[in-house]
Amino acid sequence: MVETAVAARKTRVAPSFQKPQSLSEVKLQKTSRMQTTIKEFDRVCGGGIADGSVILITGEPGIGKSTLMLQLIAKTGGLYVSGEESPHQVKMRAQRLCVSDGESQNKILFSPETNVENISSFISTQKPKLVIVDSVQTVWTDNLSQAPGSVSQIREASFQLIKTAKETNIPIFLVGHITKSGAIAGPKILEHMVDTVLYLEGERFNSARLLRSIKNRFGPTDEVGVFEMKDKGLVEVTNPSGLFLRERVKNIPGSIVVATMEGTRPVLVEIQSLVSKSSLMIAKRVAQGVDSRRLQLISAILSKHSKLSLQDYDIYVNVAGGLKIQEPAADLGIVLAIASSFLGKTLDEKLTAFGEVGLLGEVREVSNSEKRIKEAKGLGFAQIASPKDFKFVNQAISKFLK
Repeated sequence: MVETAVAARKTRVAPSFQKPQSLSEVKLQKTSRMQTTIKEFDRVCGGGIADGSVILITGEPGIGKSTLMLQLIAKTGGLYVSGEESPHQVKMRAQRLCVSDGESQNKILFSPETNVENISSFISTQKPKLVIVDSVQTVWTDNLSQAPGSVSQIREASFQLIKTAKETNIPIFLVGHITKSGAIAGPKILEHMVDTVLYLEGERFNSARLLRSIKNRFGPTDEVGVFEMKDKGLVEVTNPSGLFLRERVKNIPGSIVVATMEGTRPVLVEIQSLVSKSSLMIAKRVAQGVDSRRLQLISAILSKHSKLSLQDYDIYVNVAGGLKIQEPAADLGIVLAIASSFLGKTLDEKLTAFGEVGLLGEVREVSNSEKRIKEAKGLGFAQIASPKDFKFVNQAISKFLK
């Protein structure tokens, strides 16, 4: 049951009907954008922050959402509203992030206010350049009696903030929590109400962070920003492949470099595999960074079409560096890594692979092949295993693991 206030709202007068017009009569207006000087962030937003847009940024606890927001507002200036941290805590974090010079701190207005009516009133009268609300789960409205963080409170408070952003043409960032299952906490309609949904992901004990755009009304949704978490906060990574291959151990069976795509950018990552004799009735298939169901599928394909008897062996696959690969183009690399570990033979350190593997053992074409090859050659990889070179997985295994 969700409580919805009716009497507290003013009676609305039915607006006059607006006559429809043809699309040829509609005049296009160029969207004005604010540049943050954080190039990876601007890339994900579509070239900058659109005026009057409402952006929801979410991610696991401790992943760096508040850190990124504080670094952002230090560049642009504006109002930072926090219902979770005191002014003293924010000040300490700002100093740790080297936001200690007077000019940067003077650009940041801080408020611990959580009442949405007061926040909206301040935005309308003072008109800050940018507003960050950390987090939306702590904001509440006088129109409802439920506790902050409830579904109805989040929905009503978000609606008022969105209305304020559109009326004042001031961009507002809403920091949101996620549930144990990885979904955004609060009502599902919140994702539909905002203009952009950004997701900051990565392993808490790994330095790499990826900022993905799940929804964007003012730009593409296939761009990814790459950051590295350091003592002084999040640092932009201009060469993601170098970051993920930095600690690669060479000349060991079970290791291969895969050319994957993160948004429109090719990224080379290392895939590691370990195949060992199982002591269980049913052998284990454990995946880290790739879909575990995909690993089970690839294991079955290998057993069927490459004559590798894997049914009595545990198979472990890991993407080094904490990256999560969501596209099937990594299939061929996973196949070669598993076969390398099982046969105990080392793959060439200058070899990279990409290609989707089908149930019949065939290697299928993937998108952006030229970009992947160009990135691989630019980093010194002389051998490339692609769908253009091999039609079936057993051909690739025979070629590189003789």
